[in-house]
Amino acid sequence: MRVLVVEDHAELADSVARVLRREGMAVDVVYDGSDALERTMTVDYDVVVLDRDLPGVHGDDVCKELVSQPHHARVLMLTASGTIVDRVEGLNLGADDYLPKPFAYAELVARLRALARRAQPAVPPVLVHGDLRLDPAQRFATRAGERLTLTPKELAVLECLLSAQGRVVSAEELLERVWDEAADPFTTTVKTTINRLRSKLGLPPVIETVPRSGYRI
Repeated sequence: MRVLVVEDHAELADSVARVLRREGMAVDVVYDGSDALERTMTVDYDVVVLDRDLPGVHGDDVCKELVSQPHHARVLMLTASGTIVDRVEGLNLGADDYLPKPFAYAELVARLRALARRAQPAVPPVLVHGDLRLDPAQRFATRAGERLTLTPKELAVLECLLSAQGRVVSAEELLERVWDEAADPFTTTVKTTINRLRSKLGLPPVIETVPRSGYRI
Protein backbone atom coordinates (compact mmCIF):
# COMPACT_ATOMS: atom_id res chain seq x y z
CA MET A 1 0.00 0.00 0.00
CA ARG A 2 1.34 3.47 -0.93
CA VAL A 3 0.35 6.12 1.61
CA LEU A 4 0.86 9.89 1.77
CA VAL A 5 0.84 11.43 5.25
CA VAL A 6 -0.06 15.14 5.27
CA GLU A 7 0.45 16.62 8.72
CA ASP A 8 2.01 19.95 9.73
CA HIS A 9 3.20 18.67 13.12
CA ALA A 10 6.44 17.08 11.99
CA GLU A 11 6.91 14.89 15.07
CA LEU A 12 3.44 13.34 14.68
CA ALA A 13 3.82 12.96 10.91
CA ASP A 14 7.16 11.19 11.24
CA SER A 15 5.84 8.98 14.05
CA VAL A 16 2.85 7.92 11.93
CA ALA A 17 5.17 7.19 9.01
CA ARG A 18 7.41 4.96 11.15
CA VAL A 19 4.43 2.94 12.37
CA LEU A 20 3.01 2.48 8.88
CA ARG A 21 6.38 1.46 7.46
CA ARG A 22 6.66 -1.19 10.16
CA GLU A 23 3.34 -2.47 8.85
CA GLY A 24 4.88 -2.91 5.40
CA MET A 25 3.43 0.21 3.80
CA ALA A 26 5.35 2.58 1.50
CA VAL A 27 4.96 6.01 3.07
CA ASP A 28 5.77 9.55 1.90
CA VAL A 29 5.39 12.56 4.20
CA VAL A 30 4.63 16.22 3.50
CA TYR A 31 3.90 18.97 5.99
CA ASP A 32 1.54 21.33 4.13
CA GLY A 33 -1.36 21.32 1.73
CA SER A 34 0.41 22.71 -1.33
CA ASP A 35 3.07 20.00 -1.19
CA ALA A 36 0.32 17.41 -0.80
CA LEU A 37 -1.43 18.56 -3.97
CA GLU A 38 1.85 18.62 -5.89
CA ARG A 39 2.78 15.11 -4.75
CA THR A 40 -0.59 13.57 -5.60
CA MET A 41 -0.30 14.89 -9.15
CA THR A 42 2.75 12.69 -9.76
CA VAL A 43 2.21 9.64 -7.52
CA ASP A 44 -0.80 7.30 -7.41
CA TYR A 45 -1.44 6.83 -3.70
CA ASP A 46 -3.82 4.26 -2.29
CA VAL A 47 -4.66 6.39 0.75
CA VAL A 48 -3.92 9.95 1.85
CA VAL A 49 -3.85 10.55 5.61
CA LEU A 50 -4.85 14.20 5.69
CA ASP A 51 -4.76 16.59 8.64
CA ARG A 52 -7.74 18.89 8.34
CA ASP A 53 -6.18 21.91 10.05
CA LEU A 54 -3.26 22.59 7.72
CA PRO A 55 -1.60 25.99 7.34
CA GLY A 56 -1.60 27.62 3.91
CA VAL A 57 -3.82 25.42 1.77
CA HIS A 58 -6.40 24.16 4.27
CA GLY A 59 -7.06 20.44 4.56
CA ASP A 60 -10.66 20.99 3.41
CA ASP A 61 -9.43 22.48 0.14
CA VAL A 62 -6.89 19.69 -0.30
CA CYS A 63 -9.64 17.10 0.23
CA LYS A 64 -11.96 18.73 -2.30
CA GLU A 65 -9.20 18.85 -4.89
CA LEU A 66 -8.19 15.23 -4.28
CA VAL A 67 -11.69 13.83 -4.69
CA SER A 68 -12.17 15.82 -7.89
CA GLN A 69 -9.32 13.93 -9.52
CA PRO A 70 -10.10 10.82 -11.60
CA HIS A 71 -9.10 7.58 -9.86
CA HIS A 72 -8.32 9.56 -6.74
CA ALA A 73 -6.81 8.10 -3.57
CA ARG A 74 -8.95 7.29 -0.56
CA VAL A 75 -8.81 10.07 2.02
CA LEU A 76 -8.63 9.52 5.78
CA MET A 77 -9.04 12.88 7.48
CA LEU A 78 -7.47 13.68 10.85
CA THR A 79 -8.48 16.52 13.14
CA ALA A 80 -8.11 17.66 16.74
CA SER A 81 -11.88 18.18 16.86
CA GLY A 82 -13.97 15.06 17.14
CA THR A 83 -17.47 16.50 17.30
CA ILE A 84 -20.25 14.99 15.21
CA VAL A 85 -20.57 18.26 13.26
CA ASP A 86 -16.89 18.18 12.31
CA ARG A 87 -17.07 14.54 11.28
CA VAL A 88 -20.09 15.17 9.09
CA GLU A 89 -18.42 18.19 7.50
CA GLY A 90 -15.29 16.18 6.74
CA LEU A 91 -17.24 13.31 5.18
CA ASN A 92 -19.35 15.73 3.17
CA LEU A 93 -16.16 17.15 1.68
CA GLY A 94 -15.52 13.73 0.18
CA ALA A 95 -13.31 12.12 2.82
CA ASP A 96 -13.72 8.35 3.00
CA ASP A 97 -13.06 8.15 6.72
CA TYR A 98 -12.50 10.46 9.67
CA LEU A 99 -10.32 9.91 12.74
CA PRO A 100 -10.17 12.41 15.64
CA LYS A 101 -6.92 13.11 17.48
CA PRO A 102 -5.56 11.65 19.68
CA PHE A 103 -5.88 8.24 18.06
CA ALA A 104 -4.45 4.77 18.59
CA TYR A 105 -2.00 3.70 15.90
CA ALA A 106 -3.61 0.26 15.78
CA GLU A 107 -6.93 1.86 14.82
CA LEU A 108 -5.26 4.03 12.19
CA VAL A 109 -3.63 0.98 10.60
CA ALA A 110 -6.91 -0.96 10.64
CA ARG A 111 -8.79 1.93 9.03
CA LEU A 112 -6.13 2.30 6.31
CA ARG A 113 -6.33 -1.38 5.45
CA ALA A 114 -10.13 -1.18 5.34
CA LEU A 115 -9.92 1.77 2.93
CA ALA A 116 -7.44 -0.06 0.71
CA ARG A 117 -9.83 -3.02 0.50
CA ARG A 118 -12.41 -0.73 -1.10
CA ALA A 119 -10.29 -0.56 -4.26
CA GLN A 120 -11.76 -1.73 -7.55
CA PRO A 121 -11.78 -4.65 -7.93
CA ALA A 122 -12.29 -5.18 -4.20
CA VAL A 123 -9.38 -6.87 -2.44
CA PRO A 124 -10.36 -9.63 0.03
CA PRO A 125 -9.06 -9.43 3.63
CA VAL A 126 -7.09 -12.69 3.18
CA LEU A 127 -5.33 -13.28 -0.15
CA VAL A 128 -5.22 -16.89 -1.39
CA HIS A 129 -3.59 -18.61 -4.36
CA GLY A 130 -3.59 -22.39 -4.19
CA ASP A 131 -1.86 -23.39 -0.95
CA LEU A 132 -0.40 -19.88 -0.53
CA ARG A 133 -2.22 -17.59 1.93
CA LEU A 134 -1.41 -14.02 3.00
CA ASP A 135 -3.13 -12.12 5.80
CA PRO A 136 -2.20 -8.45 5.26
CA ALA A 137 -3.65 -7.29 8.59
CA GLN A 138 -1.76 -9.87 10.65
CA ARG A 139 1.34 -9.51 8.44
CA PHE A 140 2.11 -13.16 7.83
CA ALA A 141 1.95 -15.67 5.00
CA THR A 142 1.76 -19.45 4.89
CA ARG A 143 2.30 -22.09 2.24
CA ALA A 144 0.85 -25.56 2.64
CA GLY A 145 0.05 -24.57 6.21
CA GLU A 146 3.64 -23.66 7.06
CA ARG A 147 4.36 -20.10 8.15
CA LEU A 148 6.89 -18.29 5.94
CA THR A 149 9.66 -16.13 7.34
CA LEU A 150 9.40 -13.01 5.18
CA THR A 151 10.78 -9.50 5.58
CA PRO A 152 8.34 -6.55 5.50
CA LYS A 153 9.32 -5.75 1.90
CA GLU A 154 8.92 -9.38 0.81
CA LEU A 155 5.48 -9.44 2.41
CA ALA A 156 4.56 -6.18 0.68
CA VAL A 157 5.69 -7.46 -2.74
CA LEU A 158 3.75 -10.68 -2.21
CA GLU A 159 0.67 -8.69 -1.19
CA CYS A 160 0.93 -6.51 -4.28
CA LEU A 161 1.25 -9.51 -6.60
CA LEU A 162 -1.62 -11.43 -4.98
CA SER A 163 -3.85 -8.33 -4.95
CA ALA A 164 -3.34 -7.98 -8.71
CA GLN A 165 -5.37 -11.20 -9.11
CA GLY A 166 -3.41 -12.53 -12.07
CA ARG A 167 -2.56 -9.19 -13.67
CA VAL A 168 1.07 -8.60 -14.63
CA VAL A 169 2.72 -6.11 -12.25
CA SER A 170 5.70 -4.26 -13.66
CA ALA A 171 8.92 -3.71 -11.72
CA GLU A 172 8.21 0.02 -11.90
CA GLU A 173 4.80 -0.45 -10.27
CA LEU A 174 6.28 -2.62 -7.53
CA LEU A 175 8.95 -0.01 -6.89
CA GLU A 176 6.30 2.71 -6.65
CA ARG A 177 3.85 0.80 -4.47
CA VAL A 178 6.20 -1.04 -2.12
CA TRP A 179 9.06 1.41 -1.73
CA ASP A 180 8.82 5.16 -1.06
CA GLU A 181 10.05 8.26 -2.85
CA ALA A 182 13.64 7.64 -1.68
CA ALA A 183 13.92 4.49 -3.83
CA ASP A 184 16.34 4.64 -6.75
CA PRO A 185 14.35 3.94 -9.96
CA PHE A 186 17.44 2.32 -11.50
CA THR A 187 18.08 -0.04 -8.62
CA THR A 188 17.93 -3.85 -8.83
CA THR A 189 16.07 -3.93 -5.50
CA VAL A 190 12.86 -5.27 -7.03
CA LYS A 191 14.61 -8.13 -8.85
CA THR A 192 16.63 -9.00 -5.75
CA THR A 193 13.52 -9.03 -3.54
CA ILE A 194 11.61 -11.17 -6.06
CA ASN A 195 14.46 -13.69 -6.16
CA ARG A 196 14.57 -13.94 -2.36
CA LEU A 197 10.80 -14.27 -2.22
CA ARG A 198 10.81 -17.05 -4.82
CA SER A 199 13.37 -18.95 -2.79
CA LYS A 200 11.33 -18.67 0.40
CA LEU A 201 8.06 -19.64 -1.30
CA GLY A 202 9.58 -22.90 -2.46
CA LEU A 203 8.28 -25.32 -5.07
CA PRO A 204 6.32 -25.45 -7.22
CA PRO A 205 7.10 -21.85 -8.19
CA VAL A 206 4.20 -19.37 -8.02
CA ILE A 207 5.79 -16.12 -9.25
CA GLU A 208 6.03 -15.97 -13.02
CA THR A 209 8.33 -13.57 -14.85
CA VAL A 210 6.68 -12.10 -17.94
CA PRO A 211 9.51 -10.95 -20.25
CA ARG A 212 9.69 -7.18 -20.74
CA SER A 213 6.51 -6.76 -18.68
CA GLY A 214 6.93 -7.76 -15.06
CA TYR A 215 5.73 -10.42 -12.66
CA ARG A 216 2.49 -12.17 -11.79
CA ILE A 217 1.01 -14.84 -9.60
